[in-house]
Amino acid sequence: MILFALILKSERGQMLVRDCHTGQTILVHVRCACGFRAGNCVRITYSGAMTMSIPPQITAHSIRRVCPSLCRGCGGR
Repeated sequence: MILFALILKSERGQMLVRDCHTGQTILVHVRCACGFRAGNCVRITYSGAMTMSIPPQITAHSIRRVCPSLCRGCGGR
């Protein structure tokens, strides 16, 4: 699955993001959050599995920065 999102907070091993399609806040587990920061727009690939916790959680297979225009729906610059 692919998720376009705006990073709200980035910490060691995880990111809090806002899904640009649904507006939902999601906790993303990553191997390395180095180089990403709040305000970045990203494309996240993951298995499609999402926990039913609050906030929901996913584990990213890959994350890439993308053009901010892809995140306009969720507040990207």
